[in-house]
Amino acid sequence: MARWCAAQGWPVHPLAPGRKTPAANCPACRDRSHDPRTCPCPAEGRACHGFHAATTDQERIDAWWGQSPSAGVGVACGPAGLVVIDVDAHPAPVPDRGRLLPGIPIHETVDLAGLASGFDTLALLAAFRGRPDPAGDAGTLRVRTPSGGLHIWYRVSEPDTRFRCSTGSSAKVALAWQVDVRAHGGYIVAPTTRTAQGVYEAQGPARTPAPLPAWLHAELVRTGHQLAPPAPRSPAGARGRGVRRRARGVAARRVLEPLVEEVRACGAAPEGTGFTEKLNRAAYTAGGLVAAGHLEHAEIREELLAAAHSARPWQELRNEKIIDDGLAAGGARPFHLEGRT
Repeated sequence: MARWCAAQGWPVHPLAPGRKTPAANCPACRDRSHDPRTCPCPAEGRACHGFHAATTDQERIDAWWGQSPSAGVGVACGPAGLVVIDVDAHPAPVPDRGRLLPGIPIHETVDLAGLASGFDTLALLAAFRGRPDPAGDAGTLRVRTPSGGLHIWYRVSEPDTRFRCSTGSSAKVALAWQVDVRAHGGYIVAPTTRTAQGVYEAQGPARTPAPLPAWLHAELVRTGHQLAPPAPRSPAGARGRGVRRRARGVAARRVLEPLVEEVRACGAAPEGTGFTEKLNRAAYTAGGLVAAGHLEHAEIREELLAAAHSARPWQELRNEKIIDDGLAAGGARPFHLEGRT
């Protein structure tokens, strides 16, 4: 599957065998906090930093999966030109109707009895717009997840258009409750990947993504998912701002890394470590740093998931909820780092 994805022009990277998270970094990368974009490992053929290492190079792909044949396949959405609508079906309390479809008021006369998952909110969004439910779109690649969710793959036709990732529980940027978006700055699990929970299986006849429907494109723009292209700038100004951006990223990681390390350290004991409080604190801080523009949401979310899974692998869904709730709460209070660079 890795070779097939690369042949479509989709950069791929290995996932840890039996899991949906990226393969572990090399010891040098695990032992120090640094910006993945400046790390030499991917260029030297090591699959460090997840989607940052993704490639279409067949020789490197053969080497990676030759070393770990049971590794899953992750596809870097941004470089692949993909937007994937990730519909969740996790058991969770249904929020107030004002949070189901961000920016769309749902009148009290609308009967929401039975609404329980992202399948329902995505169908509700489509109904509000008078469009077919994307979950039933047989013309594009759809992948059933082991947890009962659905990945709906689309390709972005305009090469200069980029969308950001989001989670359906976010109070800042979201398409619908329990409907995540995988796009620039994130990755998606390729079909046929096997985890401890089951296999990611393609549904229906389509095996490639269709163009992103115009109405979904408009919804992503409306809900703040579109990333603005970088503004033209002078070379000197670009260098200065780039240095400052990198410095802020380093400073942000200095703030966050001790909190993430506390989460990892909880793996030394199955209980009595304050795991939930430590994970929530790390996610809340990360959310504030993301909201202030110091870190990328998708990258930090995956880092937190990996740390939580290493400490409490038996409660994956609960870990996700703690992280998403913490990121959303922190996102409402940007954490600026003046004087910390």
